[in-house]
Amino acid sequence: MAHTPVRAPAGTPVETAAASYRPLLFSIAYGMTGSVGDAEDLVQDAFLGMTKAERAGTTITAPKAYLTTAVTRLSINHLGSARVRRETYVGDWLPEPLVAFADAPGGPAEHAELTDAISTALLVLLETLSPMERAVFVLREVFGHEYGEIARMTGKSQANCRQIVARVRRRIPADATTRPAHDPERRAEGDDLARRFFTAAEGGDLDALLGMLAPDVVFHGDGGGKAQAISRTVHDPQQTAALLVAGFRRLRALGATMRPAWVNGAPGVVLYDAEDRVLSVVELSLAEDGRVGAVHSLTNPDKLGHLGPVSDQGLLPRERRERGERRS
Repeated sequence: MAHTPVRAPAGTPVETAAASYRPLLFSIAYGMTGSVGDAEDLVQDAFLGMTKAERAGTTITAPKAYLTTAVTRLSINHLGSARVRRETYVGDWLPEPLVAFADAPGGPAEHAELTDAISTALLVLLETLSPMERAVFVLREVFGHEYGEIARMTGKSQANCRQIVARVRRRIPADATTRPAHDPERRAEGDDLARRFFTAAEGGDLDALLGMLAPDVVFHGDGGGKAQAISRTVHDPQQTAALLVAGFRRLRALGATMRPAWVNGAPGVVLYDAEDRVLSVVELSLAEDGRVGAVHSLTNPDKLGHLGPVSDQGLLPRERRERGERRS
């Protein structure tokens, strides 16, 4: 089921706050969780908390500060409770894709500020951090908050926040958070590369694919133990090209279609089955030389529902059987 954007109750100060601050709140929650659905829920909880505080007689003079603090702390608590589930996750973990279609506005990406800065690769790296480390790093390096603001939002001292950022910077490459946002030239180059890349994959042109893959390219697949996906990360251009050709050959047999999109600020496609149900999302992370440095293929049905009805064509037999039993 697609997630409906959060709307504040009409006639309250929260309604005004929602109109101007919701994009930032959603982006913070998404950067913290890597989940569109969880981000929507956390923003909703922040709004509800503010409404309850007002009704209880609390005067809120700085709604932006109140809401950003609330969504940050809710996200930290959420990550703490989700850690056990992440540790038992089957295969590679990829975030829920934040998709913007070139031919149609709307969807979660429309209300996410700094979408280009929240790359799939960065979100994967952030998974290695503790909830507090992730919060402090995201607020500082992605959203540019001052240390005083971060201290207020997280409940830590400024000195502690500085120490956390310094520690995390030693673990996460500097270029992971320095992607240009909404650069028309970069967008045009990315669109062109994606068009040529997916045409080559669909046509089985291995040589063309190899020419567009960086020597150290990696291929990540996330089926979550529920859908067909590669079982391990691939670190080889030849294997990556072969996997893509084989995968698109199967897709042709299913009558699948592609819709170009930008996924977490990178070029990609959303794939649909013959009944126009979402099969998967494929995103191309670009290397500095303009070639493809990483391919992220997401087939986990639990992470595709916000894009529309999800296909059962790629599900593993057990998952397909269980879904059929739930529908009957």
